Formats: sequence, C-alpha cells, structure tokens
Amino acid sequence: MAHVELSLSGAFVPQARTPDESEFVSNIDRWAATVWQAVEPCLVIDVSATVVAVSPSASDLLGLGKGADVVGRPLLGGEGALRLIDFTAGGGDLAEPEIEKIPPLLALTSEQLTRGLMRIQPPADDRHVTVDAIATPILENGRVVASLTFFSAIRY
Repeated sequence: MAHVELSLSGAFVPQARTPDESEFVSNIDRWAATVWQAVEPCLVIDVSATVVAVSPSASDLLGLGKGADVVGRPLLGGEGALRLIDFTAGGGDLAEPEIEKIPPLLALTSEQLTRGLMRIQPPADDRHVTVDAIATPILENGRVVASLTFFSAIRY
C-alpha cells in the first residue's frame, strides 16, 4: 500500500500590495482610450447620451468630422452629433418612441447587449447612411455608466 505524507511549513499570509495606477482608471475612461485608437467604427456615450469618445472610422462613417469636436456634445437633439431619420422614402425625423430604441440608448436603459439598424443623416449633408449597430452597456461598480457601440455600414 502506498504511503503519502503531508507537511505544512507555515501558514500562507497574503502580502499587502500597492494598487496599480490602472486600478484608479474608470471603465468608461479605459473604453474611451481604446475607442480613440480603434480601427473599427465605434463610439462611447455616457448615461446622459453625451459623446465620450469616437473612433476616426466612426467619425468618417457617420459624417461627424473631427472626433474631438463631437466629444462633450449630445449624441442626438438640437446640438446633437447625429440626426436619425426613418426608413421611409422621404427620410423624415425618427419619432421619439423609436429614438429610445436605438442600440446606443437602449443599451443604457435595458442594461443588455442590443442590436438594430439606424438610418442617419450626417450634419450639413443630404446623403444618408444606414448602419447595423451593436451596443453593450459599460458597468462601473454594478451600475451602467455608459454604452459602447460598434457600427457596420449597410451597403445597398
């Protein structure tokens, strides 16, 4: 019969450590830094639907101009970065109940991954662009603080 012997040399006591600087950076700031350098069209908005960060390719796709000019502005509305239009031939303004369902906003309120089509008319432009948008909430201490949205142009 085999014999197994166990010996303990002392109790394990975890050592105190100094927190890394990265532990003091919020999730929204981490994602914003990533989005600024992303190749993919994406953006981050906070819970008040204010643009926090936008990738260069998202700025181009959505007709936003320089990304830095959009930061701090509302995503939608009077001074908003985007004008949402409906899918009718005339492309009228999207109704308020439908605006609440666009992925970047719905991810904030539902606290879930969301996906949908958006038709956008860039500022000072007659053209429109249709995008497939996938958004996820960004959490901090169990609360939604922002949403991260990726866009893909629908070509037709």
